Amino acid sequence: MAYSKRSIDTVLLVWKTNPDRKPLLIRGARQVGKSSSVEQFGACFEHFVPVNFEKTKNLQSLFDGDLDVKEICLKLSVQFNTPIIPGKTLLFFDEIQICPNAIVALRYFYEDYPELHVIAAGSLLEFALEELPTFGVGRIDSLFMYPFSFQEFMFACGEERLWNQVCQSSPEKPLAPVFHEKCSELLKKYLLIGGMPAAISNFLKNNDILQVQKVLDSLIVSFQDDFAKYKKRVPTLLLREVFEAIVKQAGGKFIYSKAAATSQYNIKQAVNMLIMAGLVIPVVSSSANGIPLGAEANHKKTKMLLLDTGIFQRLLGLELSDFLFSNDFETINKGFIAEQFAGLELIKNSSPYTAENLYFWTREKEKSQAEIDYLIQKNGTIIPIEVKSGKSGKMQSMHLFLAEKQAEYGIRTSLENFTQYGNIRVYPLYAIGNIKTNLW
Repeated sequence: MAYSKRSIDTVLLVWKTNPDRKPLLIRGARQVGKSSSVEQFGACFEHFVPVNFEKTKNLQSLFDGDLDVKEICLKLSVQFNTPIIPGKTLLFFDEIQICPNAIVALRYFYEDYPELHVIAAGSLLEFALEELPTFGVGRIDSLFMYPFSFQEFMFACGEERLWNQVCQSSPEKPLAPVFHEKCSELLKKYLLIGGMPAAISNFLKNNDILQVQKVLDSLIVSFQDDFAKYKKRVPTLLLREVFEAIVKQAGGKFIYSKAAATSQYNIKQAVNMLIMAGLVIPVVSSSANGIPLGAEANHKKTKMLLLDTGIFQRLLGLELSDFLFSNDFETINKGFIAEQFAGLELIKNSSPYTAENLYFWTREKEKSQAEIDYLIQKNGTIIPIEVKSGKSGKMQSMHLFLAEKQAEYGIRTSLENFTQYGNIRVYPLYAIGNIKTNLW
């Protein structure tokens, strides 16, 4: 299939010319496009050596014993009949989790062969990293990759010029109504398709959302098949139960006792496994009294997001026709899909060099309960974000937060065009990631 432009492409090009670069480890859930992006990037070099440890298991033996990386490269050059020349060759270790010694070797590429461009990636990589006493902290850079963002989806659909109009818009300068309507329609399609490359490729080829649902079903099965690989102490059946419970409990605090008929300790283990696999992203409560938000995090109050809205809606069982033809926010947000999307966009538009954490704020006093969906840090201040359909007069939680925390302004996101109501700035849902794009 044709390659669709990804945000990581620009990051890789910058890394290529950085004289102080380190070996890269690309981390993320399976099938989010890690290998495809590196293979595309490989075309920027005279030579590309892709070492897939899943397809060529015999190559693992090269990393037994002493890790002489120059000697390893000599043998790989013979194996692939391709020269490995610093500055001219990209060496790519794919599915590196299968060969833990290769992960360890990355630090020695930095120490003993820093002039060579080396990238590694893998599925379920976090489990392999957990088993290693060290994998080269300070000698390896990690890049975190996720499914397609809405911007990347727009680019894949050939709507780069339309997206440029979105980027030039703001609460002070709304998007032209005709463009806003077009973006909103594309957003509804994206929420159903999601950002998994296989789903987007199928949609671009066939323009049929029903066919995309079959692709999503296949992806769900493949993720569930992986459950057996996570940890032997967490039963596969329990992982399936918890995975489904996360969908059912979307939008609210995750209640472990309602997730499965077993001990909460086992459920917590299952949740942690799903988080490590990149399938689940936690949103943790913070008191939001200062920076950093994590300093006052309360992990006993945590919401859970699924990594992709397409997979989420498929597991939720949304009625596609009702969703596509509705302009009502409550229908669009059924199952809290809009809230899921907003959180995922905030992560996807953060720096790829860090694993971004998400936070929300809640106050559970009698007769004075309030909640803010997301909190972000910007220029040393905390900005509250609410995913809502109502206008400023209905934003009790937002006004309460702004007054209590003496925040300068808050952000509401919905299907509405860019606008502003006093100290509440409105971003359309499709543009919510833009508030983070320029922060890193």
